[in-house]
Amino acid sequence: MLWDHLQNQSLELGWEFYIPILLFLGLCGLAVPVWVSIGVAAITMLLMSGALPLSLVGESLFDGIDAFALTAIPLFILTGDVLVRTGLSRKFLDVADALTCWTRGGFGSATVLVCGMFSSISGSDAAGAAAVGRMTISRLMESGYPRPYACALVAAGACTGILIPPSIAYIIIGLVLGISASVLFLAALVPGLIVLFAILVTNIVMNRIFQHEKGGNIGFAEWWGNLKHAVQSGWYAFIVPGVIFYGIFSGSLTPTEAGATAVVVTIIIGFVVGTLKLSDFPSMLINSAKVNGVILPIIAFSLPLAQVLAILGVPQGFVYSITTLTDSTAMIILLMIAVLVVAGCVMEATPNIVILAPILKPLADSIGMNEIQFCILMVTSLGVGFITPPLGLNLFVVSGLTGESILKIAARAVPFVFFMMLVVLMIAFIPSISTVLLPEIYQ
Repeated sequence: MLWDHLQNQSLELGWEFYIPILLFLGLCGLAVPVWVSIGVAAITMLLMSGALPLSLVGESLFDGIDAFALTAIPLFILTGDVLVRTGLSRKFLDVADALTCWTRGGFGSATVLVCGMFSSISGSDAAGAAAVGRMTISRLMESGYPRPYACALVAAGACTGILIPPSIAYIIIGLVLGISASVLFLAALVPGLIVLFAILVTNIVMNRIFQHEKGGNIGFAEWWGNLKHAVQSGWYAFIVPGVIFYGIFSGSLTPTEAGATAVVVTIIIGFVVGTLKLSDFPSMLINSAKVNGVILPIIAFSLPLAQVLAILGVPQGFVYSITTLTDSTAMIILLMIAVLVVAGCVMEATPNIVILAPILKPLADSIGMNEIQFCILMVTSLGVGFITPPLGLNLFVVSGLTGESILKIAARAVPFVFFMMLVVLMIAFIPSISTVLLPEIYQ
């Protein structure tokens, strides 16, 4: 990669670096689309620094997105859209509700579980927040949860969209750092499930303290009957995640092939159960294209920016500055986490990964951090940023769905942030969490 060949670059940064960065921040503050802000910053930096000929920008844009691995992104996005359109996502909710209805706070727990189930297919936190929020927030309120807390619960659960494989974030970071997405998916499974469990436990604790949701007074026979009925009426929905997980983790399918197979399987199920019609296809394809049309331009413009930052020696300068500031491995890790959480607050995962991964990777190398562990730590820290008050992106998604105040939702999200941060620290300081499922070569 570029940073491997730039050890002799100057550590001095001038206005050719600071002006484009300030311009980028200013444009983002004015609500200019992220891909436009990144593109303007990249071109300005190229013009001011002369690091690369401007004539190469077009070639760099198209070369950056001309990658087979990126084909998986629109496929998983489409799969998630088909799941919602066919009603299969509601089957996940029915099974999750039946599974947890025996305990106090059962529907809150079911909401967290269905976020995880949806995440295992769509790979997107925003899509998960929107889809699950529409199904659950009103029912959470009927169960006794205040609306701000219900919104915070969905926003937190939806963070698993980029944490539980298959994840768009891991596809992108694998592309940027040259690591197999399949390996990252396998590595991310345990950390992603731990985060899901942490959110689940947080909701149970909060429900015990504030007694939001009553219920849970059913016997084993009634619980088993509810679960059996839910599984019998919706078992076919689980074929989709089953195909994805078996295909990827058995090594028989690449992430792209798994995404394509999932689309086909979901469509077939929709036709068989009668919830999908040919007339649904135009709107599904348009919706998926709109989401994909947001992600790919960000990747395209972020890659030239990452390249010019590398040529200017920014990764090496960053490593030099941090290691000069402190030689404590623990402090360096905590600084990395702080940078990623703050970045996750203000910007979605895609530009953060493409821009920050090449900058932070040398710093992780300098303290001997495994590259797989670094990727898991980076994506998980960004996920925490999505619900970190007051600017977490998932908070804005659920606020847009319900009209609830961002500040009220943010206040209720604090306990979830705390418990998720504990998991981030575990990932940072216990490397085996990220590599436990991997072959010995990655340990």
